[in-house]
Amino acid sequence: MTEPDTLLTIAGLSIIVVTVGLLIWGKVSPVVAMTVVPVVGALALGFGLEDIQEFFSSGLDSVMNIVVMFIFAIIFFGILSDAGLFDPVIRRLILMTRGRVILVSIGTVLIAALAHLDGAGATTFLLTIPALLPLYLALNMSRYLLLLLVSLSASIMNMVPWGGPLIRAATVIGEDPGDMYQPLIPLQGAALVMLVALAALLGVREVRRINAAVGTGLAPSGGNVDVRKIADDFTARQAEERKDLEGKINSHRIIYWLTVVVVIAVLATMLAGWLNPALSFVLGVAVLLPLNFNSAKLQIDRMKAHAPNALMMAAVIIAAAVFLGVLNQSGMLESIALSLLQVIPEGVGQYLHVIVGVLGVPLDMLTSTDAYYFSVLPLVEATASQFGVAATSTAYALVIGNVIGTFVSPFAPALWLALGLAEADIGKHIRYSFLIMWGFSIALLLVAILFGIVEV
Repeated sequence: MTEPDTLLTIAGLSIIVVTVGLLIWGKVSPVVAMTVVPVVGALALGFGLEDIQEFFSSGLDSVMNIVVMFIFAIIFFGILSDAGLFDPVIRRLILMTRGRVILVSIGTVLIAALAHLDGAGATTFLLTIPALLPLYLALNMSRYLLLLLVSLSASIMNMVPWGGPLIRAATVIGEDPGDMYQPLIPLQGAALVMLVALAALLGVREVRRINAAVGTGLAPSGGNVDVRKIADDFTARQAEERKDLEGKINSHRIIYWLTVVVVIAVLATMLAGWLNPALSFVLGVAVLLPLNFNSAKLQIDRMKAHAPNALMMAAVIIAAAVFLGVLNQSGMLESIALSLLQVIPEGVGQYLHVIVGVLGVPLDMLTSTDAYYFSVLPLVEATASQFGVAATSTAYALVIGNVIGTFVSPFAPALWLALGLAEADIGKHIRYSFLIMWGFSIALLLVAILFGIVEV
């Protein structure tokens, strides 16, 4: 068994702790934290500028599609916002909730589960957050509850055989992902039922928070919620935001429905896998601009209007490429994974897969997905197998324990996309969601043990 490099372990842990601490502290931009800290750490270890350039190139390759997709997705949804495409839909959703926060919470779970059938986190966030965020804001609900529920629902659905976790795990133990997925189907069903129940409970908590805010004067007092007034206020607010575009945008009813057709086409090509999501949004923007704005100057102006949000989060994702590239390519992440296993007592070898599964969400905050599955899983499987634990059982324990925490980890590029769409802060998201996600992960692992999927 490969021995960890103590210096690499200490340096890697230091970089991760300092970076995550800075992100949670919220006093510096994520671009600063994820660029300066790992570069300084690499230089301190003796790596040269050429090495750091190679680290960055490797990290950039892994996120470039997301960067392109994000830029054009923000512009794409910005154009749809300019055109008011979602306004009638959001208005109808507001009316259908009848002002019941709990129904909104439950609906979020179901919508996100359907959106994540393709197994792509970025696609799920692009489909759900722009559509649901206005509803949350209209009802004074927390955008971090939206992020939590969408993240949990997407994580549950990410156990599909075409999702990254199961493919990685199957590759490590030499099994077919389709065969491994069969026992997970009932577990996914149970997990969704658990999440709907959790969403209802969180909805109750959200109602209390909103009422408390009203009591302290932080939110306007409304007594019984007038859903129609909320819907009317939302419509009026949207119209006010687009006041400068009045008379400049093609607002004919036929244009509206043609825009709907373009949206359906873009989403269909993306979900069906006919086109790369980045190319789907590039083509969508290219079609929507002349369809909705009849002059080149106005089309350029609208792109400029949406560019700041797009470029800011693109910069964050590129900074994440520095962070991931340095830690991965320098060997720090692998050394950390090896060191973590060494602190576990030998007497608990037959339960090692369950222990590491329980620690899956915190490990997701310390190691990348690839490091977890390609470094930690082989070592845990090799150890547990000596105590008669099947390789599939070990793989299930680590997948189930880890997958729930995917979208609370700064290592997940898609999370930065979600944060940009929700205009949220990474530190607040971690504080709001981490313990709930970890608790849900442990509960789901216990259910997997009861179902006999994970052996003990």
